[in-house]
Amino acid sequence: MNEGDSAPDFELAANDGTNVKLSSFLGKKNVVLCFYPKNHLFACPSKKVFEMAQATIAVYPKIKELGAELFAISIDTVPDQKKFVQEYDVPYLHLSDTAKTVCKAYAGLNIAGLAKRSTFVIGKDGKISKIFRDINPEKHGQEIISSLQNLP
Repeated sequence: MNEGDSAPDFELAANDGTNVKLSSFLGKKNVVLCFYPKNHLFACPSKKVFEMAQATIAVYPKIKELGAELFAISIDTVPDQKKFVQEYDVPYLHLSDTAKTVCKAYAGLNIAGLAKRSTFVIGKDGKISKIFRDINPEKHGQEIISSLQNLP
């Protein structure tokens, strides 16, 4: 998948019990999809995942102000996503892709079958405007804001 490609549609369950369908934002909002491996990993416990998300959490109000939606996606189950979001008071929805189809289509999977850490910025037109694959956790929130400011 490359910048300029049409973003494949999907529907995934969120930590709040709702379903999120990407195409429902078409023509209405820009969308940011943040893929990450898993909430609980031996070398990367939930607290570390949360610390890595801090730059994104910090700019979330600005993302909303810019009229965009942000979703975090991993292979965790809905109950695991709910627990993680509640435990760390994360302000945006985490989507569950236990079938790994969306993670595979967008981010790709690593050798352990987990999503590779990456972010996709999708315009209102449904096209991928920016892909971040080498993510610097401290700067990533501002990178997302910059890419959203360049969209109509």
